[in-house]
Amino acid sequence: MFAKLIRMLSDPFRRSIRNKLILTMIILSVIPIIAVTVLAAENNRKSMEAEVISTNLSSMKWTGIYLGEQFAQLNNLIYTVLISPQLNDYMANTEGVSLSYQFAAQKNIIETLTNLFYSAGNHVIGVELYLNEPSKLFTISAFQNDIESVSAIPSPFKQLFEQNKDFYIQSNNGDQDDFQLIRSINRFENQEKLGGISLEIRWSMLDQTLDLLGRGDEHTVLIAGPDGKILYQREGQPPSQEIMRQIEQTDDGQGFIRMPEEYIFYNTIDPVGLKLVTIIPNSFINKSAQETMRFGIIVGGISVAVSILIAAYMAWRMATPIVSLARSMQGLGLIKETEVPLSNRVDEIGLLETKLHNMSYRIKEHIKTEYSISLEKKTAELKALQAQINPHFLQNTLQMIGSMLFTKKPAESYEIIRSLSEMFRYIIRDPDELASLKSEIDHLNNYMLIQKQRFSARLNYTTDIDESVMRCSIPKLTLQPIVENAFFHGLDTKPGNWELDVSVVREPSAVCIRIRDNGVGIGTDRLAELRSRLSNQSGQVWTYGSRIGLQNVASRIYMHFGAEYGISVESELAKGTVVTVRIPFETGGNNHV
Repeated sequence: MFAKLIRMLSDPFRRSIRNKLILTMIILSVIPIIAVTVLAAENNRKSMEAEVISTNLSSMKWTGIYLGEQFAQLNNLIYTVLISPQLNDYMANTEGVSLSYQFAAQKNIIETLTNLFYSAGNHVIGVELYLNEPSKLFTISAFQNDIESVSAIPSPFKQLFEQNKDFYIQSNNGDQDDFQLIRSINRFENQEKLGGISLEIRWSMLDQTLDLLGRGDEHTVLIAGPDGKILYQREGQPPSQEIMRQIEQTDDGQGFIRMPEEYIFYNTIDPVGLKLVTIIPNSFINKSAQETMRFGIIVGGISVAVSILIAAYMAWRMATPIVSLARSMQGLGLIKETEVPLSNRVDEIGLLETKLHNMSYRIKEHIKTEYSISLEKKTAELKALQAQINPHFLQNTLQMIGSMLFTKKPAESYEIIRSLSEMFRYIIRDPDELASLKSEIDHLNNYMLIQKQRFSARLNYTTDIDESVMRCSIPKLTLQPIVENAFFHGLDTKPGNWELDVSVVREPSAVCIRIRDNGVGIGTDRLAELRSRLSNQSGQVWTYGSRIGLQNVASRIYMHFGAEYGISVESELAKGTVVTVRIPFETGGNNHV
């Protein structure tokens, strides 16, 4: 029964080419519309996701800086009390002094705390000062101005002594509206804790800064302690335990975590060590994609209906001529060099056949012309790329020369100017694409002389060169771009000392040039991708971007010397990278630079 039904549905298409053509045109018109709609929605979602991640990382960075400045200002208020002479005099004379002196000293401290309270603004609602030796607690607020003797360490300061902390922040007795900024008072000689000072502050002082992150009800913005517990959240439901567990496990610094239902952005607030957290649901990102999908379905549905009607009509009208034309076109190749015999038809199909034959000839000629133009364009792009010097490097060099004119001897300044001049002369003179290895090494040494002057305190540059291979030919601007990439990708973000070694070794039929750095290295996946690009050469001159990259250098070596020569890369994260350039052991005569 099922097979009979299949036969009934397929017979009209098996027996009629017109029906096949109708079905094919419908499918070809419908599937691209559906695919484009789906891809547009997904691309829009990915674009939205990238924009949200980039925007929020930037916002988190600047908000963290602003919050850090606010906490630093609060710390400065505390330091004005810690360095006040009234506090130092009182702590230095707690025994053997008259009551009148103690009263005057305590009055001076009260005045100091009162001045701090009223100068701090409306967001500071209380100040407490605890001194362990006389067991005194000074309290200043809008409703209280008091000194009391205490028998035990008050709770806000107890954690300082029990856990030997110098500084911490806590919510004020569970009140989400206030927090206490508490710092210890230490003896200078041995850091013995003598007491502490606490500011009671409204969280609302940070609201204006936190508004940089909030975007309505969809975003959750909070501040958590180093232990991951929430200290302040303006509104919304508290995050789930899983989210808080992820926040607790984050390291110091900035980043984000992608979870199944939300994105978590975090940043550490210096100098207090608190964590600034923004939680964004996936629905915020998917909303734009859903709008695109909804619009695409409406437009796609209309397009599909119109496409079906047009496809059916065109297939019905064109089926018979297409069959005749297809038979007449057998053996006709657009790119073949052989001539195809034409039929003697004089109708429309014959006319199409003749015009198609003429068009194929013109296409072949056009392809040859386009290939020549493309080759000339690539050559011009390469020469333009070779003729440029990194503008940042040039700007930094000129600024360095300007400062050297005032701080260094004229001979040292002249040496840098000479090196820069030699670099320009090497780049712009002589149109030959090949140069001697000696000229290329001299150009690299001029570049490194400038870099050594810039980073003399941390850069160590060494060479080990076999002088017998200096007349070998090498594509112009091969080594200096590799070293520049080592600075840009490997050394620039590495703290500590930098090492760069260049060695030239002769092999039986080749010359190996190894450039090693101790930079940050390359990850496994990225290294595999780079090796794949370097090994997949087709003779193209890659000129994309504003920097001569490894693939450009590898392509030019391939074009000049063949597939057995080129570039290989070895790298390990946190240990550095070794780039090996292999060229043939042969000279190019005396006409090279």
